[in-house]
Amino acid sequence: MLDGGIDNLSDIIRPEVLKVLGSSSKGVGSVDVVRYSFDSRRKVRQERGGPVWNIVADVEVEGKVREKRGKVERRPKIKSKTTSLPPPLSLSIPPSSRKSIVVVGSGPAGIFAALYLSRLPHLTTTLLERGQPVESRGRDIGGLIHRGSMVPDSNFAFGEGGAGTWSDGKLTTRIGRNSEGVRNVLERLVGYGADESILLNGAPHLGTDNLVRILKRMRSDIRSNGGTVVFGAKVTDLVTSPTDRRLTGLTVSLTRSGERHPPALPPPFDLSSCPSGKVVNITCDAAILATGHSARDVYSLLLSSNVTLAPKGFAVGFRVEHPQSLVNRWQYGEEWALRVVTGKGGTDGENGSGGEGQRGGVPVAAYRLATDRAEDGSGKARGAYSFCMCPGGQIVPAGTVDGNVVVNGMSFSKRDSRFANAAVVVNVDPDDELLKPWVEKHGVMGGVKFQEDMERRAAEMGGGNFTVPVQRMTDFVSRTCPSPSVPPPRSSYRLGVKECRLDTLYPPQITAALTDAFQNIFPSRMPGFLSSSGVLHGVETRTSSPIRVPRDPKTMESSLPGLFVAGEGAGYAGGIVSAAVDGWRVGSICEEVLFEGEGA
Repeated sequence: MLDGGIDNLSDIIRPEVLKVLGSSSKGVGSVDVVRYSFDSRRKVRQERGGPVWNIVADVEVEGKVREKRGKVERRPKIKSKTTSLPPPLSLSIPPSSRKSIVVVGSGPAGIFAALYLSRLPHLTTTLLERGQPVESRGRDIGGLIHRGSMVPDSNFAFGEGGAGTWSDGKLTTRIGRNSEGVRNVLERLVGYGADESILLNGAPHLGTDNLVRILKRMRSDIRSNGGTVVFGAKVTDLVTSPTDRRLTGLTVSLTRSGERHPPALPPPFDLSSCPSGKVVNITCDAAILATGHSARDVYSLLLSSNVTLAPKGFAVGFRVEHPQSLVNRWQYGEEWALRVVTGKGGTDGENGSGGEGQRGGVPVAAYRLATDRAEDGSGKARGAYSFCMCPGGQIVPAGTVDGNVVVNGMSFSKRDSRFANAAVVVNVDPDDELLKPWVEKHGVMGGVKFQEDMERRAAEMGGGNFTVPVQRMTDFVSRTCPSPSVPPPRSSYRLGVKECRLDTLYPPQITAALTDAFQNIFPSRMPGFLSSSGVLHGVETRTSSPIRVPRDPKTMESSLPGLFVAGEGAGYAGGIVSAAVDGWRVGSICEEVLFEGEGA
């Protein structure tokens, strides 16, 4: 057990390294930690007497070493799982011949594309964001939480950093932690102020509070490299050449930015003479569309511009919330749960930890649940899984328009809330039978319209004013109304909750699959998960985009030449890291395409 956390980890584990190596080596040199993770599986706790830290380290050893599979192995050469990114082109181009590129959207994909492109002297790079910078975005979110006042383009979904900024800042990824692209992103985040532990932690996260500071530094870097960053800039149309149908520019609706000390902006972005805003046409040689999947108006814009779209699978469900103290006990057992110390009195008091003489060193417990065998009542087995688990977090409104209710989860870096929440969702296939009514009416936009209808139903159940409909898990699986004699459930959601029959909200296939997972599958993996303490919040519909924008695998262009696409909204990423990797990669390929055939 690492009672002191992970500081000086290499020194702490050296005695264990010597013990594992035994007498099979003449001497041990440097010990460099590569990865660490906390293992609290029941099997491990039973065999080892409690949870353990699993640590992978590179160790310099003199002489021959007897290898032990799973314990001591010769380090293999790490092969990148991501296409190797070429260095910037070395070109000698006069300023008058520089090409211009516009990046649309300042989520992870857009920011990393702009970071790559803005350092290139042969390009003029402009980053457009419909929302506001993080500092004024934070004020707009405060207005939503405290006054119920929604700013359509500055909220939990829109604004600098994208939806992930006001989430947990999770950096987990399924595209290979050791891949060149992932290491590039993580190392750059550290360079902008992230804690170095994200390079080692098996489940790294930044926290919203840290992301805000990091994003400001990224913005400053783009500008110091010569790039332009414009907030309050919403793309409303694509301008194409009448001769060869190639993108030649964008129509942009400009409103005043909330940035406190903005730099002078070049024409046509200067609003000094038009404080109420204006609409402008800007020319460019190419654009990278890196908007998120909540920007549904962008899909409509692409469709009206004859850009090819394709349906894509997605998932919908609810966000379930439990007391964090219960999750700690389910994951660690009674004794070890007491070692979870957040430093926040109310949270530690509810957990029974943090008292005099109690040791910490155990992270706030998280969980991951998944199955591909949730029966949906029609004879079909569906995937059901937890997603975006936020230990020590809170549930927040993630909608972008009045009249719709959708939720998400977030955590600050300390993860010291009394609550734990996670999305629990069910897969919906592009050709799913349950989508048929929406597809017949709306075509490729059927999945989007389905999501919107579920969000409207949730708003109607809640009664308006962003009140979220909730239902205890036990009532959901038994299809019963809440008992009038039982007090309403506690919730971290701050705009109000109302007990409703969430079991009637979705099509029956979704409800049946969730019920099967809650009743028959997840409890065997995490006893206690199905309980009256678990409260479902409706709805969780924006786990991923229901649309993909097909792109050329070599050039990364959409069906409209000159329009490159990247990130989650285009259907090519599923989180902060994968979106950032995709943005950086598309930026580099875009440079190659624009300057193809031009030598140094």
